[in-house]
Amino acid sequence: MTDKRDYYEVLGVGRNAAPNEIKQAYRQAALKYHPDRNKEASAEERFKEAAEAYEVLSDPEKRQRYDRFGHAGLDGVGIHDFGGMGVDDIFSIFSDLFGGDVFSGAFGGRARSRADRGIDIQTVIEIDLKDVLTGVKKTLRFERLDFCDRCGGQGAEPGTDRRNCPTCGGYGQVEQQTSMGFFVTRSVVDCPKCHGRGSLVDKPCRKCNGSGRSRKGALIEVKVQAGIHDGQTIRVPGQGEPSRNGTARGDLRCVIRVRAHQFLQREGDHLVCLLPISFTQAALGAQVDVPTLTGTTPLRIPAGTQHGAVFQLPGKGLPNMRSGRRGDQVVQVLIEIPKKLGREQEDLLRKFAATEDKNVLPESKGFFERVKEYLTGDVNGQVNGQE
Repeated sequence: MTDKRDYYEVLGVGRNAAPNEIKQAYRQAALKYHPDRNKEASAEERFKEAAEAYEVLSDPEKRQRYDRFGHAGLDGVGIHDFGGMGVDDIFSIFSDLFGGDVFSGAFGGRARSRADRGIDIQTVIEIDLKDVLTGVKKTLRFERLDFCDRCGGQGAEPGTDRRNCPTCGGYGQVEQQTSMGFFVTRSVVDCPKCHGRGSLVDKPCRKCNGSGRSRKGALIEVKVQAGIHDGQTIRVPGQGEPSRNGTARGDLRCVIRVRAHQFLQREGDHLVCLLPISFTQAALGAQVDVPTLTGTTPLRIPAGTQHGAVFQLPGKGLPNMRSGRRGDQVVQVLIEIPKKLGREQEDLLRKFAATEDKNVLPESKGFFERVKEYLTGDVNGQVNGQE
């Protein structure tokens, strides 16, 4: 979420803006960037960006989290997936801000009936790396617009029925004719009387004011498969919101975020552990305990181990989502040099240094020989250049 613009900047308001200012700023942005009015390539993206900003800043709890923690504070909070949502569904979510004129053809000939498709919403599930190993079930609590308990989503007061719209005959759409000189253009738009529903209510539901929807809390359990990767999405069908005209819900999309582990880094199905050891352990050899996802496991460090040496722990990685086969854990040793020595330690090292053969290793010998050749060649080159 860090690549998103500041929500206050998106709506063009200050951080102390009152709710009415935020509402008015969103309304202006929505009308300005609606793709039927604004033909710029970026208009639809700006339109959806404004909707997301308004959803957060118009909700006191979400706004407080955003003010305190920024975009990261909204992880795990149910918000709409505006990026994958249709323009008309976005208008239906905030229909109380615009009124019927917006839906009755003010934006031209876009057909808006999507009665069988609900609205998707999105949330974030945070898990640990150990959960990737075993899989986990997560219980989510969030709020969503849902069918009104009182009217069952019909919008009519219980005991009364909806009646067919006399303007569209129950179809929800009408033909609109536009004349331009000698040319006549016909298009199908939502009915201006029923706003695409095909029916009207004489006595709106007292609880939802005829919208057929109300905000409710939801509690669901989501199964996270072992081996899942950071950024992957789990789709839970039918746990989203109903569309403006629909009788079915959309889906809930859960984006997985894997928390960083203290000692282990993920590389595909493998794990990498950077293990610090002392120079005496590297020189003399030792047995050390290596952290894994299931505890610690012993690893034998051979005498004479060099800085950056790599060891492998087969089958200690993560399971593959398809095959279930576990990857490996790779251990890279990093030799740490003490920054401060005691007097006895320093005396011992000086005695060791006095007996040390700096050319004992082939690598060291080769290095010093190449340095000598380089310096000799450099000196000759300078002499030749002077001549």
